[in-house]
Amino acid sequence: MMISITECPRDAMQGIKTFIPTERKIKYIQSLVDVNFNTLDCGSFVSPKAIPQMADTQEVISSLDLSKSSTKLSVIVANRRGAELACDVENVHYLGFPFSVSEKFQQYNTNASREEGIERVKKILKVVDGTDKKPLIYISMGFGNPYGEEWSTEMVENYVQQFIDMGIEHIKLSDTIGAAKEDDIAALFSHLIPKYPGIEIGAHFHTEYDSWFPKVNTAYENGCRQFDGAIQGYGGCPMSKSDMVGNMPTEKLISFMNQKNLKTGMDLLAFESAFNKALTLFNI
Repeated sequence: MMISITECPRDAMQGIKTFIPTERKIKYIQSLVDVNFNTLDCGSFVSPKAIPQMADTQEVISSLDLSKSSTKLSVIVANRRGAELACDVENVHYLGFPFSVSEKFQQYNTNASREEGIERVKKILKVVDGTDKKPLIYISMGFGNPYGEEWSTEMVENYVQQFIDMGIEHIKLSDTIGAAKEDDIAALFSHLIPKYPGIEIGAHFHTEYDSWFPKVNTAYENGCRQFDGAIQGYGGCPMSKSDMVGNMPTEKLISFMNQKNLKTGMDLLAFESAFNKALTLFNI
């Protein structure tokens, strides 16, 4: 059985205040391309004022050599203009839009309401229509809401249904603050995976480094076959109550898959090389 792993250097880099030189980004992300991940979430076409670290996304992605890899590249866009810029870059495959179940977080993250967010998605769909790019929705706060707002698995499922009805075939449920409970993980994936067999529904977990297993195992046991990670768990969400919460460590995902004799299509020697580069790059 093949498992899809998405490596997320964008998520790892974007919160670093010291600007990482473009050439270093290119070399690092190229090393990830060589691993043959299913997908790399590797840039953002958003305002440089919002995320200065990603201001060179177009140059970085255009400089990558994909000729010897099956890896597809994903970027974040927050509106139609970002989608237009992303569609101009040949190497981009997926345009990801962050949509939050939480109204407060949607405003914080995209300066728009949930209703406005849905309208932005419709405009993005018009931009990608007729191109070889695919829309991707990240459902933030997909496993809980820290703001005291209404939240339920039914709400999440309703938004998933709404986006699928719009023609979107790629969706990630995001554990934005690293607080996902096993019962909610099980409920969501056990309902959604069999209900939408033609839709790719993945897990973007945040976690403390040594608390990753229950989330991954529960998602896997309930049908999830697509997981996001970042080497060493770098990055994550600054809104988490714990400084120890970061991205799902990719090396832990690989360990999990190996223990279950699951295939990922990855070159593990190339991963070791990329892992070592990450240790140097993120020691800023």
